Amino acid sequence: MMKSVFSRYGLLIFFSVAGVIGGFLYWRFVGCTSGSCPLTSNWHMSTLMGGVMGYLTGDSIKDFREKRRKKDEGSME
Repeated sequence: MMKSVFSRYGLLIFFSVAGVIGGFLYWRFVGCTSGSCPLTSNWHMSTLMGGVMGYLTGDSIKDFREKRRKKDEGSME
């Protein structure tokens, strides 16, 4: 059960976690200190947006891989 969940959603989980870490690090080292930047002045929003961007990137890659796999299976027949 756990293996099938990880094999299905592992790529999305990996990119989401990488995005969360990246968003936090962006806030920590680059973020806006004046408070006028709505996304980078607050670590909550920066981390959340990093996670969303990571998820969307992972979902795009997953979709691309599935389409490529179907194309390769179609050419084998």
